[in-house]
Amino acid sequence: MAQKVLLVDDERNVRKALSMTLQKSGYEIGEAASGAEALDTIGSFQPEVMLLDLRMPELDGMETLRRMNRIEGKKPKVVMMTAYGSASDVMEAMKLGAFDYVQKPFDLIQVKQVVAKALQHAQSEQGEQEGATPKAADTAEEGSGLVGLSPAMQEVYKLVGKVSMSKATVLIQGESGTGKELIAKAIHANSPRAQKPLVAVNCGAIPENLLESELFGYERGAFTGAVGRKQGMFELADGGTLFLDEVGELSLALQVKLLRVLQERTLVRLGGVEAIPVDVRLIAATNRDLRERIRQGLFREDLYYRLHVVPIQMPPLRERKEDIPLLINHFLAKYGRETGKEGLYLSRAAHDMLMAYDWPGNVRQLEHAIERAVIMTNIAAIQPEHIQLPGHASPAEGSSRQSQHGHAISYEGRTMRDILQEVEREVIARALKNERGNKLQTAKKLGISRRALLYKIQLYGLDSVGQEQE
Repeated sequence: MAQKVLLVDDERNVRKALSMTLQKSGYEIGEAASGAEALDTIGSFQPEVMLLDLRMPELDGMETLRRMNRIEGKKPKVVMMTAYGSASDVMEAMKLGAFDYVQKPFDLIQVKQVVAKALQHAQSEQGEQEGATPKAADTAEEGSGLVGLSPAMQEVYKLVGKVSMSKATVLIQGESGTGKELIAKAIHANSPRAQKPLVAVNCGAIPENLLESELFGYERGAFTGAVGRKQGMFELADGGTLFLDEVGELSLALQVKLLRVLQERTLVRLGGVEAIPVDVRLIAATNRDLRERIRQGLFREDLYYRLHVVPIQMPPLRERKEDIPLLINHFLAKYGRETGKEGLYLSRAAHDMLMAYDWPGNVRQLEHAIERAVIMTNIAAIQPEHIQLPGHASPAEGSSRQSQHGHAISYEGRTMRDILQEVEREVIARALKNERGNKLQTAKKLGISRRALLYKIQLYGLDSVGQEQE
């Protein structure tokens, strides 16, 4: 008997393309044009896998997934699909039990691989009684600070969504400036502990002789100047999450005490004798190679394995350059609002300059570069001279012509496709500005569908152009 796959998308052409591809692989295909139709179809069709579009009218994919989780009996593995996803969408979907998440426009080969993998998992669970998926709270605002939908970041979001509902210790590793603290905040914000405190401690910024008392607290008279009792960070985070940034900087003596607290779930304040129970979910982060620190005798191996229950590796920006336009757009909007310069965008030359740079300081360095550019510019289109990058030589000027929108379009050494894309970007940017960000009116003016416009806005990083009035 052929394995069954249910396709849920409000666009008929998408269902048709997926159906033809998956039928060739031997699957039996069912189709639904809405979330409500999908919920009605699951019982009769009984699919092993469901490909579910996120953005649909009336009942969207996320709400469809929530309602499906309340249905008794066997449920299909769900693969979410969207062209307009965000970090919070990915994390919410994984919290709700989605198996995977694919970005439109997708590679049909990739879709086949994901479906095959989902079916393998479904078969391995056949006959087992699956527990109910916990109903998740709405995604908190903290997750919205995460920007980027590259494959590497998608994997990070999936891990965040999966681990957030557990109590497992998480170790976030990555270079400085990659966003480790944002990931810690997202895990906490998506967890059952979200209403309790998230307490952050930078282990590298506090002197060693003070860090112990900051972490574990102290009793009156524990040392000179201890005139009263003080709760430490562990106690302040009780019921919530403690984030230890730069955990690789802890001294060996503090590592021993930290390991004991993690194992015993109790602590003793400095100068005290009472064992105080603490319920804390620990998230640690480091830009150090902890295995190398272990070899050097600077980090305890037993603590490493206690922290390394769920590792999350943050990719450097140079390995996810497809996220740079989205990050630029995010920072332009942020600092545009702060400075009263809304509607800024990059010229093609400035865009190419930022895309070619290696970003040793990662996302933090990009943010600072955009902040400076926003401050320095007095025109809507940011130019290379507004951007300062250490060790970067300005590109030589090629032959160019002045566009009617006030900046140069370079033709030398470029393909027709590149030139047409730049012109298209300029036209869309101008139309958005004229319509003050109203996407429906802009699409009508340009003679394209709203969905096509949204895709182009994301492609060219134009979300901050104009003010949304829909």
